Amino acid sequence: MPQNQSICIVDDDEVYKFFVKKILKIKNLAEDVLTFPDGEVAYNFIEQNKENIEKLPDIIFLDINMPIMDGFQFMDEYTKLKTQILKKITIYMITSSIDPVDLERSKKYTEITDFISKPITAEVLQRIIKIPNPNLI
Repeated sequence: MPQNQSICIVDDDEVYKFFVKKILKIKNLAEDVLTFPDGEVAYNFIEQNKENIEKLPDIIFLDINMPIMDGFQFMDEYTKLKTQILKKITIYMITSSIDPVDLERSKKYTEITDFISKPITAEVLQRIIKIPNPNLI
């Protein structure tokens, strides 16, 4: 069982965030769950805490389609900041999009571990979180 996992959900869908948080709690998959309504708020949090590994998440579930800053815009900014972040963060792009262009575009980012279609299931969350995740670069 993973220990001290911190998960971040970046999505503008409140129902989806509630559902994923509930699964994480019921299955005891995460110690902390951070949620952000869009990429800009999530990016600002990471930028402000880039040197504080205790506040940074181990895993980010990043939606593509959001207002203000979408998932791809977040990734553009994150890749610029990545070398300053003192913790390895695993990022999964989560989307309800069936557009193959989104999948191909996500492959441009080496920081994205996988592209997962919504709805995300408890089994998928368990598989992802049980993957060993080294925290320090």
